[in-house]
Amino acid sequence: MKRIDMTERPDWREQAEQLGFLFHTFDGEPYWDERAAYQFSLKQIENDLEAPTAELHQMCMALVDEIVGSEALLSRLAVPEYFWACAAASWRRRDRHLYGRMDLVYSGQGPAKLFELNYDTPTSLYEAAFFQWLWLEQMQQAGRLPAGADQYNSIQEQLIQTIRALRPHQPLYLASVRESQEDRGTVEYLRDCATQAGIQTRYIAVEDIGLDRSQGFVDLNDEFIPSLFKLYPWEFMLDEAFGHSIPSSFTQFYEPPWKALLSNKGILALLWERHEGHPNLLPAFFDKEAGSPVAPGWVRKPLFSREGANIELHSLDGTRLDVPGPYAGPSIVQQCHPLPCFSGNYPVIGSWVVGDTACGVGIREDATLITQDSSRFLPHFILD
Repeated sequence: MKRIDMTERPDWREQAEQLGFLFHTFDGEPYWDERAAYQFSLKQIENDLEAPTAELHQMCMALVDEIVGSEALLSRLAVPEYFWACAAASWRRRDRHLYGRMDLVYSGQGPAKLFELNYDTPTSLYEAAFFQWLWLEQMQQAGRLPAGADQYNSIQEQLIQTIRALRPHQPLYLASVRESQEDRGTVEYLRDCATQAGIQTRYIAVEDIGLDRSQGFVDLNDEFIPSLFKLYPWEFMLDEAFGHSIPSSFTQFYEPPWKALLSNKGILALLWERHEGHPNLLPAFFDKEAGSPVAPGWVRKPLFSREGANIELHSLDGTRLDVPGPYAGPSIVQQCHPLPCFSGNYPVIGSWVVGDTACGVGIREDATLITQDSSRFLPHFILD
């Protein structure tokens, strides 16, 4: 694994604008950054990233089966009691799911370690699935990468196949928060994939979803929403006034209710309890539970937090970082495993699972040890 300085394509910003990648820059700072790229060998991809991702995914799926049958585990994950039966029924029906992203720490040597799961509303999808593939093709056409270079990236193909296999009740509504340009871009990309899969789609802002007198979810025209992909976290949904209407709703949700269990950082502690010593896991414990050891060098993460917010890091070398944010409530403590440093940059690997298939990676890097919403996205390529 190497970080290679690259020359930007002169017209990539114009291309991004034309293709709807409107969040390529945030507050004047680059989000998409092709001034460098990460190079991997095929062995690193296949053995150190793809295979562990597939194994970790299966471990998570087995854990869901255990959780839905245990009130004690549901309580430890702080899942609202009114939602327990809904999540369990969704799992037992084997409601189909779409995608997820694992965040891994990997330096090119030694096993990749799981930092956390983003299995409900992961973003950085468009840039991982499409825009970095376009970058690879154009860099090869320009002679800046050899024709034999490749990329670990079949994300878009898997998305189209998986959406087709979901067989959603049509039309499929896709929703995001109105004011988030990044979320809207992600949803529009998924909408395009759904269209390619032959699915009729409609966009709706989360704020415009309502309830009718029968407690069914409807759009602004009071039309029933038969199926809904929501880029809005399950834990937010369950905190809303309409949350109690979800279990009795006839709307088909993506991600399904059982996926809420995997968007919870308590999963990291449960995985460690069941697979202690696994080479791709870090020791993790529910904070303040009896018998939960905290070794020197640790990171505290709320069960429900996103984009690095409310993360508290105490590294072995004395480094301390504390990112503010809106999240509170119960937390886990995970062993600190600092990200590798490449020329002052700290990359995290986002490893994508679509359906049940590990199918690609995207890389975010930051100038600090905590990856946040302002971190840059860099492309990658495979070349032995």
